[in-house]
Amino acid sequence: MSFVITQSCCNDASCIPVCPVSCIRPTPGDPDFLTSEMLYIDPKSCIDCGACMDVCPVGAIYPEEELPESLDRYADINAAYFERHPITEGLAPAAAPISVPRGEAPWRVAIVGSGPAGTFAAAELMARVPGVEIEMFDRLPTPWGLARAGVAPDHWETKEISEVFRRIASRPGFAFHLNVEIGKDLSHEELMNHHHAVIYATGAMQDRSLGVPGDDLPGSVAAIDFVAWYNGHPDFADRTFDLTGSRAVVVGNGNVALDVARILLTDPETLAHSDISDRALNALRTSSITEVVVLGRRGVAQASYTTPELMALARVEGVEVVVEGASAVQAEGSFAVELKQQVAAEYAAAGTAAGVTRKLVLRHMTSPIRIIGEDSVTGIELVRNELVADEDQQLQAVATDDTSELATSLVIRAVGFRSAPVPGVPFDDSRSRFPHSSGCILDDRSGDPVPGVYVTGWAKRGASGVIGTNKRCAAETVDALVQDLLAGILPVPSGDRAALTQRISELPVDSVDRQGWLTIEKHERTLGASQGRPRVKIVDRTALVAVARQDTA
Repeated sequence: MSFVITQSCCNDASCIPVCPVSCIRPTPGDPDFLTSEMLYIDPKSCIDCGACMDVCPVGAIYPEEELPESLDRYADINAAYFERHPITEGLAPAAAPISVPRGEAPWRVAIVGSGPAGTFAAAELMARVPGVEIEMFDRLPTPWGLARAGVAPDHWETKEISEVFRRIASRPGFAFHLNVEIGKDLSHEELMNHHHAVIYATGAMQDRSLGVPGDDLPGSVAAIDFVAWYNGHPDFADRTFDLTGSRAVVVGNGNVALDVARILLTDPETLAHSDISDRALNALRTSSITEVVVLGRRGVAQASYTTPELMALARVEGVEVVVEGASAVQAEGSFAVELKQQVAAEYAAAGTAAGVTRKLVLRHMTSPIRIIGEDSVTGIELVRNELVADEDQQLQAVATDDTSELATSLVIRAVGFRSAPVPGVPFDDSRSRFPHSSGCILDDRSGDPVPGVYVTGWAKRGASGVIGTNKRCAAETVDALVQDLLAGILPVPSGDRAALTQRISELPVDSVDRQGWLTIEKHERTLGASQGRPRVKIVDRTALVAVARQDTA
């Protein structure tokens, strides 16, 4: 018997160092670690000790004989990975990270953004800089970024990563300043006045447009808005979406597109046991949508969605999954790419099952060229594509003369996300992220590193990877910070923690500290327990702050 890694794997790699026989791959030292969809356990090497399962933060690891029926295919997937990538040697010894000697005064670092990227950076700092004081800022009254407001409510296992974050935030030297927006309530210059370094982990919460006529019509919306709405993000809680039509169209071929489609088609009474926003749940209960068409401009092999997310569609009760264009271009590639093509081909070949009332169509090799409507969306015009190799032998989608129209009242674009600039910090508008070298933010004129200013997460590398990808990304950034610290090039702040606390108390906003967040957390979980749910989210910013103040009133 062996243990098996399944769909909800977050790639944080906490299982790798505890494995006594080094049978989990890929490792952080492997070239394909950052692009891997998940980790795998070699069934021939596993000694059934269970150490990996004990430390998995999202409950993705099972003993093989205890796999839920819906996940039993992962036993074969884990084994197949090692047929392709047999283990020939143990783990290479990792280079010991350089740590900082304890100084007379504490080193002080501000982290802007409390999502996975920022929280992993905090953990790495506390492991390598003795006595470091970390001040973590977020513009929302609640932490954890997309782990709270981005992970789909039916992926409850993935949300369990927040327990890891809670433990990180409880360590000595860590302080929250939630509901404080940097660049608005406090300036970048003020942060630098109170810290040796600042790490920006602000994510990517702005959408990219389709760039086609009609994209600005009512009924054409951003996926990031829709996702934030059903997850109870305070800035989007009052949004409304037209769910009166029978068909919705999602443009994009990544995991976010699949999340949106799945939530639109899942039985609301199934979602009622999750932490979905109550307002979104009530709206979905009255939805007339029975078909979602997901458009991808290229083929299955080039799709950004991961194989585990593609496989998960089969578990949505009452929904038929139709894959169009699965066989248009079959391509050799990585283990994950070939498995993805195999799963897509299985969907394409399957017939309609009994009891199906809704349909999810994955239409590849198709692009939108116009959104139709006068006062609101009534349809979308599409063009079929063909793949043509460019001079670098990269396959590009090229439009043909084959066009068609599809009736719909809701078009959701999920074609990428952009980071937002922060006043006073260099920003690359063309790439919509902070310019950097190994996490050191670069001056946008000279190209030289800006002393004491760093970036990690999506704001650093773009909207790519899974939650665990941020752990390796943060380690690289913190390594650069530590190197600068040891080289003596970090600026010396004029203010300390007490001075910063005083300054924040003078702001016109009510900041929320760690105790305030724990009060919110307890309140939401208590409400959830009474309804058989993990939590009931408070979606109003003023109400969140009021609850946070209960223990101090």
